[in-house]
Formats: sequence, C-alpha cells, structure tokens
Amino acid sequence: MSEMESELSTRAFVRRELVAERAAPIKTTGFVGFLRTRLFNSPTNVLLTIGGILLLWFTVVPSVKFLLIDAVWTGKDRTACLAETVGRPVGACWPFIQAKFSQFIYGFYPEAERWRVDLTFVLAAVLLLPLLIPRLPAKGLNAGLFFIALPVVAFFLLYGGGLEGFGVSWAAALLSGFNDSIGGGGDTLATFSQTIPVIGSLLWLLGKLLVWLSLAVSFVLWPLTWLRDQIQTSASPVWTDFAVTAVMVSLLLFFLSGGFRTGWRALIVSLAIFASVGIVISVMGLDRGGLPVVDTRLWGGLLVTLVVSVVGIVASMPVGIALALGRRSTIPLIRIFSIAFIEFWRGVPLITVLFFATYMLPLFVPAGFTIDGLMRALIGIALFAGAYQAEVIRGGLQAIPRGQVEAANALGLSWGKTTGLIVMPQALRHVIPGLVNSFIALFKDTSLVSIVALFDLLGQLRAAFADPVWSTPTTLFTGFAFTGLIYFAFCFGMSRYSLFVENRLNAHSRN
Repeated sequence: MSEMESELSTRAFVRRELVAERAAPIKTTGFVGFLRTRLFNSPTNVLLTIGGILLLWFTVVPSVKFLLIDAVWTGKDRTACLAETVGRPVGACWPFIQAKFSQFIYGFYPEAERWRVDLTFVLAAVLLLPLLIPRLPAKGLNAGLFFIALPVVAFFLLYGGGLEGFGVSWAAALLSGFNDSIGGGGDTLATFSQTIPVIGSLLWLLGKLLVWLSLAVSFVLWPLTWLRDQIQTSASPVWTDFAVTAVMVSLLLFFLSGGFRTGWRALIVSLAIFASVGIVISVMGLDRGGLPVVDTRLWGGLLVTLVVSVVGIVASMPVGIALALGRRSTIPLIRIFSIAFIEFWRGVPLITVLFFATYMLPLFVPAGFTIDGLMRALIGIALFAGAYQAEVIRGGLQAIPRGQVEAANALGLSWGKTTGLIVMPQALRHVIPGLVNSFIALFKDTSLVSIVALFDLLGQLRAAFADPVWSTPTTLFTGFAFTGLIYFAFCFGMSRYSLFVENRLNAHSRN
C-alpha cells in the first residue's frame, strides 16, 4: 500500500497557473442573434442580405418619399399639385383623392341615398366579424343571418323597390315560366324529330317526356294560380300572400318533421323566421313600395367591387363543392356532366365569360323575362369561379384516406352524413390555402367587369382621370397607389385570416 501511494505521489500534478478563459458563446437570441444566425451566417446570405437592403432602398424609400414626404395634402384643383405652384418636386396629389373619394366608394349612386350603402356596409361588418371570431357563440344563427338574411336586406337597401307578392305569387310565376319553357321545348323537339330522321325517334320521345312534365306541372300550377288570383283581390295582397305562405310552409315542415310527436320544434322555428321576415318588411316599408329604386347602372366604385367579389366567393363555393363531388361520382352521367362543365369554364378566359353572360345569357331565358346587367355578371363570375373551386376541393377529397369512408359505412352512416360530417370538413381543411388563393384572385379579377360597362373601383378611377380639373403629372400615380393600397388591405387581410384558421385547425388536429 505504501509503494502505491509513493508511486501516485510521484505522478501527481499540481497546476500552478490558471487556465485561459474560454470565448463567450455566440449570442443566438435577440436582434443581434437574428442578424448573426439568419442574415450574415454564410457568404451567400450576406450577399442576399445586401441585395435585399439595396432593393428596399431603391423601392421603399422613393415610395415613402412620393406618398408622404413630397406629397401635397390640401388644395382645391390641379394648381395645388403643380411643381410651379409649390416650388418643389411634387409627389402624391392627395387632394385629388379627397375630391373623388365619394366617387371611388359609391360610384354614381345618388348622394341623397348613400346612407343605404353605408347601412349595408355596417350590417355586413356587424354580421361578419362575429362569424370570424371562433370563441363567440351562436355560429349557426350568425351564419344564417349573414348568408341568407343579409343578401335579401342588402338587395332592397341598395336597389330599392318593394314587394308585389310573396311565396305563393313567386311560386306561381316561376312554375308558369318553367311550364312555358318546357312546353316550347317539346314543340321544338317535335319539329326537329321530323327534320332529322336519324335521331328523330329519340327527339320525339324526349319531346313527349317534356309534354308529360308540363302536364304534371300544370296540376300543381293550377291551384297556385287560383290562390294567387284570390290573394290579389284582397285589401292587402302582400300581407295576405305572406300569411298564406307562412301557414303553408310551417304546416309542411311540421308534418315532414314528425307531426304532433316531433314536429313542434320545426313549426316554432318556421313561425319565428316568418315573424322576423314580417318585421323586416314592415320596417323597410316593402309592402308600400319600399325605397326609391336605384338602377345598378348607377352603382360603382368599391360598392361594385365588394358586391361582385363577395357574391362570387359565396356563390362559387356550393357550385365548386357540387362539381367536385359530381366529378368523383360513380354515376356516369353526373361525372361526365361535371367534367365537361369544369373543363369548359376553365378553358375560357373570364372576359369571354363576362361577354357571354352580358350579351348572350338573355337569349336563353323565357320571353319577357329580363335579367339585370349586374346580375348577369354575377352569374358568370360565380360559374367561372365555381369551376376553379371544384378542382381545389377535389384535391382535398382525394387526400382523405378511403378507410374513413369504409369505417363510416360500417357504422351505418349514409352517403350524405359521411360526406357532410366526415369527408368534406377534412377536405376543406386541407385546401384552405388553395381556396383563399382563389378568393384573392377573384377579388382582384373583379376589375374586369369594367369591360361590360360596370364601373368598379378601378373603373371609377379611370373615369376620374378624365376630369380636367385634376389633370396633373402625378394624378395617375396617386390614383393607382390609392386603389393599390385598398386591394392590398383586403387581400392581405384574407391571407392572414386564412393563416390563422389553418394554424388553429392544425393545432387541434395535433392534439
């Protein structure tokens, strides 16, 4: 033991000097850490950082100088925005925007009636904001008010006019027009069956089917027409028609929902909805002619842009869902029709669709039936956007494993419940970026409606350039900068909200 200790003592080493201090660790947090790890961590990133700084310097700095520093903020005409008057280089001419602001928002809408547009914007914001906040309750009621009630109220607020009838009168007029159309179609096919002998028998059979369909519609149309004639002879046709429609629809829902055993809830909901509709009719005076009519040719500016984009986005979604499901259908006729529809509308430019909807759509409606010019553009845009939405949604449907559908079938769920409760929610979650990308593209494509004499925001801007009172070298750039900021605000808002929804749904799926 003593020998081992002596050996260890001879080998022991005692340091007589301090070890040199190690270098401090590189900071990876904070602003300095961000610069070191993200922007200057390699020669390539250094070059990219320098190039980005130069790009910002030559784009952002001149833009800020034009829009804010060298801008003219007050004035009554073009002389306020001339370099000779100001005595320095002139940037943006903001007095031009102030003078034309109401035109950019309302177009040629009568000034005395512009409160109706403001009220429509307020109602849309009040109903939309709670719908976008996930924590707020009553999403079903809120969605019904926004997607069903608001369009009807907005139509009567923006367009004006009143009601000449209600559900019974509308149903009688619709069935009458449909009956005339299929009756005329039967006569046309009968004529073609005589001139085209090769397929004459098929056309003759199709014509007979249309005639039988017309006869079946006539059995339903006759009592409705008689009831409409009786309603028109009453002291207050609108309210009589409203009451009869409310009773008929409520009783129908009551018996379809189970009658005296389980139909009371449907009856109460139906009566509550009709009571709310009656209050709206009374408050807006729709039974007494309503508000003054403002033709859609007087609409313009941001009003038209929002109407076209919102209606196009909302209407294209059900069209896209139906076409996506139809393209995956096992029924050949539905699948072929969906494929042909999608490929046709995706194969033509939007300008062609707008021209077709504006000038050729009236040729396909019954005689004496007219469609407003703005409504034609809305129909064309909804069908065009629906074809694109169908392919986006179909991509989400293909991402769903087949095992989920098989498990739903094993549980005894029907095709409708499987699609609505299991497949479609997951498919839409997968394609949120693609859907929002289509929405943003549609919002910007609304500027094409000026081709068919509808003055949207850019159309009103170009019309404002024709005013010689504000003809200056910087007026053009100021106007496009102003409209560009508006488009960017809406598109950026949609993009950020879609990112919020996507992250929220992905967080729930991870949990």
